[in-house]
Amino acid sequence: MAFDQAKIYIRSGDGGDGLVSFRREKFVPRGGPAGGDGGKGGDIIVKVNPKINTLTYFHRQVHFKAEHGKRGGSTDKTGRGGDDLIIEVPPGTVIRDAETDALLGDLIYPDQILIIAKGGRGGRGNAKFVSSSNQAPRIAEKGEPGIEKWIKLELKLIADVGIVGMPNAGKSTLLSVISNAKPKIAPYPFTTLEPNLGMVIYDDNDLVFADIPGLIEGAHMGVGLGHSFLRHVQRTRILVHVLDGTNPDVLADYSQINTELAL
Repeated sequence: MAFDQAKIYIRSGDGGDGLVSFRREKFVPRGGPAGGDGGKGGDIIVKVNPKINTLTYFHRQVHFKAEHGKRGGSTDKTGRGGDDLIIEVPPGTVIRDAETDALLGDLIYPDQILIIAKGGRGGRGNAKFVSSSNQAPRIAEKGEPGIEKWIKLELKLIADVGIVGMPNAGKSTLLSVISNAKPKIAPYPFTTLEPNLGMVIYDDNDLVFADIPGLIEGAHMGVGLGHSFLRHVQRTRILVHVLDGTNPDVLADYSQINTELAL
């Protein structure tokens, strides 16, 4: 099974509450208000990790929560901010709001980051409410709540060259010969169950080749793999058709693949 889609729950941290406090120091009989502000809640940050190539992890871990900010302290001390939570995804991950399907981000480059949910602001302590008419306020603010939502992750493969063809046409074999990739190869249909990547060096340039799982007519209706993998083709610069020369009608195979790609 290819893990190229996932749905996860995220929640940024709540802001810490402000504090109501007054100075109590020796020889300072009227120290005044000194309640500190609450700390900011942690953000939910999505970061691209080029060493990851699937969304498998998100089928085991679904809930992600950042840390809450801490309450303000006495003597005008601001509470500690909550730690941000960084979620690592592979390059080519598209993020959408699960409820509205709105596009939230399209992450392509290594180490690219996106703040997907900001943490809540910390509440103000009573020291911030001093005025000429209220020298000793006994009020403080609650911290703002964090943001919670379900989001969808969709992996769209990024490659310079996509290798397409009928099942068992030799796509994986070709990739294993021209690159350092070691895809599974066997003499039966649909050996490739998820796209394989291989790096090819040509004229001092690094080219990423992708072996796309076999496409056949009717695959979207349960025959083989088919259209669930067409999204990977959208992010390739060049398509290489691999044809089986032992097939009596090679042109028919070529036409069938082109028909599938056009859908």
